[in-house]
Amino acid sequence: MTEAIARTGPVELTPRQDLPLPERLCRAVAGQQLSVKAAASIWKRVVASAEGKPLIDHFSAVDPQVLRDCGLSGAKTKAMAAIAAAALAGDLEAETLGEMATGERTQRLTQIWGVGQWTADMLNIFYFGDLDIWPEGDTTARKTLERLTSKRRKTVRTAARFAPYRSYLALYMWQQADAAPV
Repeated sequence: MTEAIARTGPVELTPRQDLPLPERLCRAVAGQQLSVKAAASIWKRVVASAEGKPLIDHFSAVDPQVLRDCGLSGAKTKAMAAIAAAALAGDLEAETLGEMATGERTQRLTQIWGVGQWTADMLNIFYFGDLDIWPEGDTTARKTLERLTSKRRKTVRTAARFAPYRSYLALYMWQQADAAPV
């Protein structure tokens, strides 16, 4: 694993707060279990369907079929509406959530219908910049770590050795998965 990490070079954990938190959360839900390219294509259609209206307002009022026609599943469409409702109720204030401990924030996020542990992990890493998240539910990170270490050992146990920097381990695993074979 040391050689693989050295080969891929340094990684940076830079929070992506270019979108408001509720929109970033919706974007994460839209990308669940999809390739980056497919997720980007679907998200582009979702944004276009809002016709310039704020996305959260759009998600709270739109006919679900409009989002389905963009390529979102029924469950993802329902999750968008739930996220919009939480945002409009004031439950997704970035500053408030950012001040919470990671576990408390995760619990708050996963109370929203359609937001699971993986989505909360992605937000904790990429929006809030938490240094110590191991996304056990991410197949690519988990399988890459197994390939570089051992399939018999639980990846959560291996990742624990990297605390308090498990988010960097995940970044390295994703980068390694995308690296050209040696």
